[in-house]
Amino acid sequence: MDVRTLFNEKSKIQKLKEGIVIFEEGSKGHLMYVILEGEVEIVIAGKIIDTIKAGQMLGEMAMIDERSRSATAITKTDCQMVSLDRDHFYAMISEQPIFAQAVLQTLAQRLRRANFKLFE
Repeated sequence: MDVRTLFNEKSKIQKLKEGIVIFEEGSKGHLMYVILEGEVEIVIAGKIIDTIKAGQMLGEMAMIDERSRSATAITKTDCQMVSLDRDHFYAMISEQPIFAQAVLQTLAQRLRRANFKLFE
């Protein structure tokens, strides 16, 4: 599911160059992001564990549980993204069922991948 369609030209789009740290493992999570263009690497303890691509989101866990970041996110390529604070995140959840579904699918996919890696 591509959530990019929920954002338009009025959305505040951030442009980041390759190699920029978006957030760091252990930091407080105040924002989540939807990648409009580009790719972001997810790193835990110095190891790349995933690559988030255009149309996907990152940082959603901190919006839900208000805990510290579980990973570091670094732009792999030049990126364009939209950030959402907690209030905007919950407004999108309640007003856009497709966004809520995308968040749930994202969490389920990541949990399945993590479970699979446990038994490799």
